[in-house]
Amino acid sequence: MKRSKGWLSLVMVLTLVLLALAGCGNKDNAGGTSGSGSPSPAGSPSGGSGGGGSAASGKALDGIKKRGKLVVGVKYDTKLFGLKDPASGKVEGFDVDISKAIAKKLLGDENKIELKEVTSKTRINMLNNDEIDMIVATMTINEERKKEVDFSDIYFNAGQSLLVKKGSPIKSIKDVTKDTKVLSQKGATSVKNIEEKVPGLRVQQFDNYQDAFTALKSGQGDVLTTDNAILYGMMKQDPNFEVVGEPFTEEPYGIAVKKDTPDLVKFINDTLKELKSSGEYDKIYTKWIGEAPKK
Repeated sequence: MKRSKGWLSLVMVLTLVLLALAGCGNKDNAGGTSGSGSPSPAGSPSGGSGGGGSAASGKALDGIKKRGKLVVGVKYDTKLFGLKDPASGKVEGFDVDISKAIAKKLLGDENKIELKEVTSKTRINMLNNDEIDMIVATMTINEERKKEVDFSDIYFNAGQSLLVKKGSPIKSIKDVTKDTKVLSQKGATSVKNIEEKVPGLRVQQFDNYQDAFTALKSGQGDVLTTDNAILYGMMKQDPNFEVVGEPFTEEPYGIAVKKDTPDLVKFINDTLKELKSSGEYDKIYTKWIGEAPKK
């Protein structure tokens, strides 16, 4: 009888211990992972992870974090935005600095980034073929492109203009006729825009802006057209050329990502807002454009 009572007491003690341990386990789980061990829903990108990056999560973001670097498509031929120095191999510009700021926010280090060259013609295919995570390359947001990619909020406002040799009789879009030799880049919205403005005009198109600018300098064309921000970079390269007339379109630039990646879009938008509120965006803008952005 005494032995039975001893066993009963032991069972009761063990039961109490197990109940106490279960209670501690439930307390530790609160606010962390779900019962399946999966992460809690994505939070704001303002949080930090153990590695110094963002605590935000989602399918696209988690894939980038697992890889340990952000792969961004930028231009290599566009002064002020993305230009590769042939001597050092370094790519610099406004778009590059914005990309680095996003990498720093996501991964805790702006150097955890790989830059890949894109052009207006190649960038969407490279994105949708998973060669890059995002496009930060003077890309205008428009309805046609929204069918293929998703865009962030506007991060730069530009407008289409004209670049001519100093002394040219062309002073504005009103001076361009169907017989004017106009140059631009393949895949750029500027081609369609100016051909709509000037009925009968056919633009000579090049693979990149540097080739188009070289053609203009060698006398193969009368005018080169694209966004004014890009043309200002060319003007700095060669002061014998100037931007003329007022912009005749609005070209809002956005950061493009693959469709159905809402976690990445939200993270980029939140990061852009933080850059602007902190004053960092103004610093990057002034560094490359030469003046503070208009409010």
